[in-house]
Amino acid sequence: MIDVEIITPDRSFYTGKVSFIEMATTEGEIGVYENHVPTTCILAPGVVRLYEDENHTAEPKVAVIHAGFVEILKDRIRILAEIAEWPDEIDKNRAEEARIRAQRRIDEDADGVDLDRAELALKRALVRLSVKNK
Repeated sequence: MIDVEIITPDRSFYTGKVSFIEMATTEGEIGVYENHVPTTCILAPGVVRLYEDENHTAEPKVAVIHAGFVEILKDRIRILAEIAEWPDEIDKNRAEEARIRAQRRIDEDADGVDLDRAELALKRALVRLSVKNK
């Protein structure tokens, strides 16, 4: 089992042991078992799945992480996240409104619109909605 700690600026979001963890990085999705090669990665907005049972038969705990860093050691993983949310903390209506606003900014492509920022806002909203809709 691997010790996992997820920390945000305003709270200790999760502390526990998992047999496997999946997360989104800027390089793509990764999964980590115990004794993984030590590394660090930049997190992308995405879903984190925490498998707390040794056989991976139970449903994983699922959370949304919007950005941050992960330090992976052989027996410990530490995630420093800008924002982390459990599905029950997500306001579906607010996420849908954020999706609509971001999509509108992208579609309009007006002068002064920061497309990178709008695309990131859209991705965050879509990740929130994907977790909330399950």
